[in-house]
Amino acid sequence: MAGGKLSPRQKMINLMYLIFIAMLAMQMDKKVLSSFGFMKEKIEDANVASSTNIDNILSSLNTKATDQPDKFADLNKKAQEINKLSENLFVYMSALKDSILSDTDEEDKTNYEAMSGGDRLDEMFFKGEGLTPQGEKFVESINSYRDNLLSILGTDANPDLIRNVKKRFNTDPEPAREEDSPEIPWIKSRYEGMPMITSIANITQIQGDVKNTEAEIYTNLLGGQLETEVSLTNYEGIVALKKTAYFAGERVEGKVVLGRYDATLVPTEVILNGRDLTDKVEEGQVNIDIPAGNVGTNNIKGTITFMQDGEAQDIPFESSYSVIAEPSEAVISADKMNVVYRGLDNPISISVPGVGDKDITPTVGKGNKLTKTANGKYILNPGSGKEVTINVSAKLSSGKNIKTPKIFRIKDIPAAAGTVRGDFGVVPMPKSSLGNTPIAAELPDFVFDLELVVQGFTIKVPGQLAVKCVGTRLSAKAKKTLAKARRGDLITIFDIKAIEKEKGTRIKKVLPVSIQITN
Repeated sequence: MAGGKLSPRQKMINLMYLIFIAMLAMQMDKKVLSSFGFMKEKIEDANVASSTNIDNILSSLNTKATDQPDKFADLNKKAQEINKLSENLFVYMSALKDSILSDTDEEDKTNYEAMSGGDRLDEMFFKGEGLTPQGEKFVESINSYRDNLLSILGTDANPDLIRNVKKRFNTDPEPAREEDSPEIPWIKSRYEGMPMITSIANITQIQGDVKNTEAEIYTNLLGGQLETEVSLTNYEGIVALKKTAYFAGERVEGKVVLGRYDATLVPTEVILNGRDLTDKVEEGQVNIDIPAGNVGTNNIKGTITFMQDGEAQDIPFESSYSVIAEPSEAVISADKMNVVYRGLDNPISISVPGVGDKDITPTVGKGNKLTKTANGKYILNPGSGKEVTINVSAKLSSGKNIKTPKIFRIKDIPAAAGTVRGDFGVVPMPKSSLGNTPIAAELPDFVFDLELVVQGFTIKVPGQLAVKCVGTRLSAKAKKTLAKARRGDLITIFDIKAIEKEKGTRIKKVLPVSIQITN
């Protein structure tokens, strides 16, 4: 039969058999493609859960770094660097998958059996026997992530952790499948000619490796330091008073709470200064309402008792507060001196011991301006006259009001000194240098650091008429007059006009400066 001529019936039977085998193969291929799609979905679900876990770890670590910088700041910095690296690679892989599916209709993105072609990825990654720029970037992104990760971890990291990083993100070529054949590049062995859904699943797996590696690193680096401290022996009792200083006769108000406050934690007993305050517990907090006591330092101490595993756990707490005598007047001070200067911003501090800033109201008379810059801090701009009065009213916690006036003398900005090259008085210098040197003015030893601008001056050369100049330098006419000066002559710069640069306040008097010609 094998060497003879087949009958039409036998030919038909053989043809149907071949078709049947082909259909089985096609069906098997479709099931395999669907399996890759379902695997991708499982990995994506796991990545979402891993992301949530990682976010919780980083949030907890950041909180600890704020509370205990000496212990957790370096760990937090390293974790943030690792998270940034991981997030960058994860996002890159997501964008790559979107690019592969860019020509696929939305309703077909879950039809895995139709994703048998690999032309799209092949065009993106491969060009002849080599790689496209996108293919090179793909491999480099993985290599860069691996190397940077190992660099951050350092040589002292857990050997198993380092080994996992190297294995998961290994892109070394695969050995030749036949003798005398070249090695197969990693990207070609994994992605070239593969069905679309297979490549997408592989890229999703890389994302899963990123998330798993990141979580493992955090757990390993922190060595269990981020585990929740659930034992009550690790809690600290905290006294939270509304304020730390009280007037005699006032009542001390505040709360005693546990560190890591939890409203569900209800103590079985609270003792404060020997008094039972168990009935004052509300939502895990102990409300305090006791007399302030005598003037001076007063202590608050006691215990909060909780039941844990059937045993009583006593958590001690301790704090202190000060009781001060009730003031009769406000404290007002000028930050610079006991005078204020006309034309300048004079900083003023105003406070009343034991009284909050919101309960203090300062005012000044007409023609003067008082501007608040911060709590207890003001700027006073005095007007005309020789004195300015700041009136302060304050409301004490007892409800009593006090009023306090404070008088300040008003002075003009003192006389400035004309200067040449930063020197004043008699300054020796060559005649040629004076012609090119600006004239300036300064306020030596003044309490304010002011910058003065010279607007004009007059120069007098012995035996010559005085010459007026505009600005800071000698005019052409003044230079001609200066040229007639001889060695030893005393040149006088006087009638110097200057203003304060910031506010433009005119300086009423500027002392002259003299230059003795040296040659």
